Amino acid sequence: MEKKINDLKFEIVEDKEHYFKSSQVLYKYDTELSSIKILKHEDNKYLLYTKYLDDDILVIDKSQNSSFEQKEFLDYIILADILILITLCLLILKMVYPLKNISKIIRKFGDGEYNLRIKTSNKDEIGDVAKTFNSMASNIQDLIISRQRLLRDIGHELKTPISKSKIALEMIEENKYQKILSKALSQIDEMVNELLYIEKLSSNQNRLNIETFSSETVVGEALSRLFIDDESLVNISINSSFKIKGDLNYLSIALKNLIDNGLKYGTTKPVYLLIDDRKISIKSTGEPLGKPLEYYCEAFTQGDNSRNQAGYGLGLSLVQRVAYKHNYIFSYYHENGFNIFVLEM
Repeated sequence: MEKKINDLKFEIVEDKEHYFKSSQVLYKYDTELSSIKILKHEDNKYLLYTKYLDDDILVIDKSQNSSFEQKEFLDYIILADILILITLCLLILKMVYPLKNISKIIRKFGDGEYNLRIKTSNKDEIGDVAKTFNSMASNIQDLIISRQRLLRDIGHELKTPISKSKIALEMIEENKYQKILSKALSQIDEMVNELLYIEKLSSNQNRLNIETFSSETVVGEALSRLFIDDESLVNISINSSFKIKGDLNYLSIALKNLIDNGLKYGTTKPVYLLIDDRKISIKSTGEPLGKPLEYYCEAFTQGDNSRNQAGYGLGLSLVQRVAYKHNYIFSYYHENGFNIFVLEM
């Protein structure tokens, strides 16, 4: 019996009562003379109990000890892997966090906060990127400030003589030369104003004054800026009024420019203004544009039919910038002999 137990790598358990109390019977087979039980101890070890007549024996498989040791070792390995992964995640977060901060500052810099700089103590590649950005940002800020100061000074220097010239012209007897000078001064004044508006929008110098107003309000404001004596020159149709969330000043200037272009370059009058489905459309008769809309949205660009008209090709450029700042859609198409420009809110 002892030899067989050793061959099977079993071990006799002396403290039977302890194991019986803390074990669960998984299998049991009884006869009149004998009994066999397979037990599962609370520490997950298995035991075999055998009884014949008055003799009994309880044995345990010794090979289970090595299995439990292997399981414990595997648990340690898994725990070590988890700790390594956590450490790697923390290292990655430490590396990525400065990039998130850099991205945030670059986005704000693009929105016009030119005084922002990246503060970092990293001496790796991220630190080099931060230093390069700070150097670039300083150069860009200096250039923008210089340009803004130059334009502001030019605008101021031009506005004063233009105003004085207009006052002087009012005192001159009206004749054809007086009308020519008055028209020229008005054109220069308008050009200076639109250049300053375009510069402010392009450089994010001027924040939009966002408010809510009706589509009729922006149309009325635009018409008041045109100073037209004959109201029949603009035919207004309102199919469905709607609320607009934006800068009334800039939107009215943009709409004024579109109406003004229709009046200048349309082959017949009136110009049609249609409000419908969150869109404001300006329709004027004429040949289709020879080039894509983007070409005419460049500053100082005019079409062939504008040679005899007043203007400096700034109108559509300003309209496009206003639409872009509001995340609106500015589009053009030609249909049934009409050039149609659309501001989609």
